[in-house]
Amino acid sequence: MNRGGILKVQFTETVLRDANQSLIATRMSFDEFEPILAELDKAGYYSLECWGGATFDSCLRYLNEDPWERLRKIRKACPNTKLQMLLRGQNLLGYKHYPDDVVRAFVRKSVENGIDIIRIFDALNDLRNIEVAVDETLKCGAHPSGTICYTLSPIHNLENYVQLAKDMEKMGVMSICIKDMAGIMSPQEAYDLVKAIKAAVKLPVVVHTHSTTGLGALTLQKAVEAGADVIDTAISCFSGGTSQPPTETLVYALGQQGYEIDVKMDSLKKINDFFKPVRAKALESGLLNPVVLATDTDALLYQVPGGMLSNLVAQLTAAGKLDKFEEVLLEVPRVRKDLGYPPLVTPLSQMVGVQATSNVLNGERYKNISKEIKNYFFGFYGKAPGEVNKELAEKILGGETPVTCRFADTLEPYFEKAKAEIGAKAKSDEDVLSYIAFPTQAEAFFDKRDEKAKNTYKYTIREA
Repeated sequence: MNRGGILKVQFTETVLRDANQSLIATRMSFDEFEPILAELDKAGYYSLECWGGATFDSCLRYLNEDPWERLRKIRKACPNTKLQMLLRGQNLLGYKHYPDDVVRAFVRKSVENGIDIIRIFDALNDLRNIEVAVDETLKCGAHPSGTICYTLSPIHNLENYVQLAKDMEKMGVMSICIKDMAGIMSPQEAYDLVKAIKAAVKLPVVVHTHSTTGLGALTLQKAVEAGADVIDTAISCFSGGTSQPPTETLVYALGQQGYEIDVKMDSLKKINDFFKPVRAKALESGLLNPVVLATDTDALLYQVPGGMLSNLVAQLTAAGKLDKFEEVLLEVPRVRKDLGYPPLVTPLSQMVGVQATSNVLNGERYKNISKEIKNYFFGFYGKAPGEVNKELAEKILGGETPVTCRFADTLEPYFEKAKAEIGAKAKSDEDVLSYIAFPTQAEAFFDKRDEKAKNTYKYTIREA
């Protein structure tokens, strides 16, 4: 950003969402970070990424929290800073496509409950799958950030990414985000891509990467030199490894280069000191596995993003098969090639990871094929970026014809039907959306909530 000849760069802090997700599988509860929210609010960040991604699922499944209430509490504690979420386009926060009425309702309620910026992506970079979410975000008066999922493959190149940026600008997005999920974008690639996009569109450019391969901080520095307006970083004690590069380091380095920066170093010191005991507790409990803190240049080959890496470690550890970790990582790019080189981002990263794990543990490739992989070949997620493995396609399709239109066009409206299904258990439209996204987990949460309310009522009556 250039203001009167002074170059400015802004920061999005990820400790409440992606850093949390990448390092400790999104297990940080609201109570753990509530005391530092006021300091985060006055630190001078461009935005706080605090919702979306896996936070919604984790709140319901593991933390016994209402994700909507969590968002409202963050909003109340941070009135001065833009709140940001990650949305998987037509997938919302789940692992399948939802009808347009559900997508619009989810976006509307996200904005009503406090979200200012919605970073919207499609795992296949199939822009048909972000159109509705972008449109509704604009209608709600919020900021849709059109997102390019960055990956390396024989079919992905600079021209392809620039065209995606142009198409998203025509769609009406208010910024372009380059999302490098696995930390595989090199400094030179970042410089060239940011330069090319800035020359092609008139929108701010945001760059998101991870430190997995050790490239992260260098990549962000070169991205800023190329004209990036906003970069994603994590407070230092929750940075590195599969998380983002450290906020303080980039503020310090870019400040020395003469960039105008609003983030206050004294606030960053307080924020980092606060999170150090949280990190120590996670290390002691085993929730934070040192494996995900290491630099792993092999990721340049298998392209596994941070959240996927920590999930693979957790899955193999639970199965007592962590010794198969390297073998699974080598299988990931082979599965990806069979699928036509989709970027490894949720939900595709989980789908590819689960299938790669199955292939290794079963000792036979595609002995068992997941339902999600089958749906992928049937076109339920969108258009594959490249050619898929023909033999595998024949095995899955069995002569049937896959969907070629926008898959959401084949889906019937569902919000009102879901509202009737869940009935009195849902106290609000937000509850209905929780139920649609994660039915089993939401119902279990509603039951616990009702039981707690009953017990509280009994206690109140008895005290009276």
